[in-house]
Amino acid sequence: MPVRRLMSKLGKAVNMKFYSGFQAKRLLPLGLLAVFGVALAGCNFDLGGEEKYPNQTRLPGDNGPTYGDRQTILGEGGLFGDSTKKDDAAGTSGIGVNNLLWRASLDTISFMPLVSADPFGGVIITDWYTPPATPDERFKVNVYILGRALRADGLRASVFRQQNQGGQWIDAPVALNTATDLENSILTKARELRAASKQ
Repeated sequence: MPVRRLMSKLGKAVNMKFYSGFQAKRLLPLGLLAVFGVALAGCNFDLGGEEKYPNQTRLPGDNGPTYGDRQTILGEGGLFGDSTKKDDAAGTSGIGVNNLLWRASLDTISFMPLVSADPFGGVIITDWYTPPATPDERFKVNVYILGRALRADGLRASVFRQQNQGGQWIDAPVALNTATDLENSILTKARELRAASKQ
């Protein structure tokens, strides 16, 4: 009962009346509860979390502390890979698909105008290309890189052909081996790139 005596003495000493009719001694328990709550909140309870301290280095534009290593959506080494590290045997560093197949595909169809090239999805889409020798026909190519391994089944090519008849472009059949020949050409170039990177 010492707390009750203390509250009684403090209440008599203050003995102030508020407009609502409350006395200061009635607010004293609420004040003590608030002080106790603040003191308890200041205590450090171990809740089993991992302690992390912010890095000291900040870049321009950082709004807050950075915890741990910086991560990017481009993966380790950025878009084109880490220049201090050699590509692994599969050629998968930097982009979402096989690096060697990607570069070989772009090199092989470099004579055609590109509409879209997505290194993370592995899709290359060209615009229509009209060979100078045959101005009445045009071709379009889509290349799909399906995996991260340098394998024949990790690549698909689609070739489209149109002929100009009376001022209108009409779809025309493509020779059956055209897409296969294009895939083989890309695979050969990728193997050459891999051999050159090992030297």
